[in-house]
Amino acid sequence: MSTIEQNLQDVRARIATVAHNCARSPQEVTLLAVSKTKPVSAIEEAIAAGQYAFGENYVQEGVDKIHYFANNAHSTDLEWHFIGPLQSNKSRLVAENFAWCHTVDRLKIAQRLSTQRPAAMAALNILIQVNISDEQSKSGIALTELPALAASISELPNLSLRGLMAIPAPESDYQRQLVVFEQMNQAFLTLKASYPQIDTLSMGMTDDMAAAISAGSTLVRIGTAIFGTRA
Repeated sequence: MSTIEQNLQDVRARIATVAHNCARSPQEVTLLAVSKTKPVSAIEEAIAAGQYAFGENYVQEGVDKIHYFANNAHSTDLEWHFIGPLQSNKSRLVAENFAWCHTVDRLKIAQRLSTQRPAAMAALNILIQVNISDEQSKSGIALTELPALAASISELPNLSLRGLMAIPAPESDYQRQLVVFEQMNQAFLTLKASYPQIDTLSMGMTDDMAAAISAGSTLVRIGTAIFGTRA
């Protein structure tokens, strides 16, 4: 068994344990393998171990990987998520290649993605990024801006507004992690009440996954625990 295969088994087991402990089904939590900076050989190991959803932070690197795997018959079920900051000049590459974009925090970016999404492709799944810890260095909107942005995005063609994403400030204490994630879950439930298609709350990484799942996360973004520390 490869290290990546073992790591995936360990992460899935951890997700299942945390879910059961808070009376949730493990099937409610999608595992997104964050493959940024990792070679295609590492992704191939993950695919062989049954992992098909991958997250990329850098547009061109992600597009190169998408094209590489598109030419491999065994990888037709792969689902690619863009999870990094998105500049306007790179929006077309995301619109034309990815299935999901987690980091929309401006109407201008959403409008560009909508216009640039090829008609032959399914609608691009959109998550609005919330700056839940109000960090100056981080992307995302304030919770007070969420209703207006969600309303505008929901009217755009070629996009499907699916939910919210957050990257809270680093915090080692579980209870303090939980407080922040519960704020996000409340915003998610409020949004879901207005938009029935809302079903995805992307929050939780290697170091805070347990608190995120306990607070209601439906998708965790895990890199280090699967692929090891980045060089």
